[in-house]
Amino acid sequence: MNGGGNLPVGPGIWGFIAFFVLAIALWFLVRNMNSRLRRMAYRDRDRAEELAATGDVDGHAAGSGTTPEVSDAPREPGDDAPGERPRP
Repeated sequence: MNGGGNLPVGPGIWGFIAFFVLAIALWFLVRNMNSRLRRMAYRDRDRAEELAATGDVDGHAAGSGTTPEVSDAPREPGDDAPGERPRP
């Protein structure tokens, strides 16, 4: 084991640059996610206020005496609730 020397071993400037680019990308992704979540919360709040104002709590008009329509669209295999028999 003669003379390994004092060679600099480490990530160097390219490692720093790669880490810096990843950190900036992460910052932009988190910023975008926060703005989308905030926007979604505003839409949910506005929808809840609209439903409360119209009395439409269950998804259909209050006092109309009707129930929401059931779709006859084809269902995917995993759409059944747990414990429910699959629909033909």
